[in-house]
This record gives sequence, structure tokens and C-alpha cells, in this order.
Amino acid sequence: MATNIAGAIAAYANTAGRLTGPGIGRETPATSFGEVLENAARNTIGSMRRGEDMSALASVGKADITDVVQAVTNAEMTLQTVTAVRDKVVTAYQEILRMPI
Repeated sequence: MATNIAGAIAAYANTAGRLTGPGIGRETPATSFGEVLENAARNTIGSMRRGEDMSALASVGKADITDVVQAVTNAEMTLQTVTAVRDKVVTAYQEILRMPI
């Protein structure tokens, strides 16, 4: 649980640090949309791999069960998030297709 909170705080600080504009956070170069997607994909893949690696270590008795449960839970939450984002993107695309030209 503490790792999830620490991860959430780090993610919030990272996102807050990227904000630019007068009076908003610190001034940093803007990140492109492609870079944001690339970073999100890398983090997603990393989370899924950690879950798989911890499961493999648990199967041979080399991992603590709480670490395994935490890694698998993080991977599950990541998968649910990716699925929700995908559904929203598909819905938005369908709405765009329905627009009259």
C-alpha cells in the first residue's frame, strides 16, 4: 500500500512538473503528445512485465507473496486503465465519424 501511495505522489509530482504557463508550476519545455503516449506505453509495459516477473519468481519460491500480490494488482490496474482509455478513444473516433461534413 505504501508503494502505491509513494508511486501516486511521484506521478503527481512528475505531472505537476510538466505544466507550463504563467503562474502554473515551474517553467519547463512542453512535452509533445507523442512523447506522453510513448511514456505511458513504456510504463504500462513495465508494469505488466513486473507482474509477470514476480509471478514467475513466486512459482519457484523466490518471491514474497505480498510483493507478488502487489505487482499483479498494479498490473491489473494498469490493464484496466489502458482498456478504459482505449474505450474512450474508440468512442471519440466513432463520434467524429458521425459528424456531418
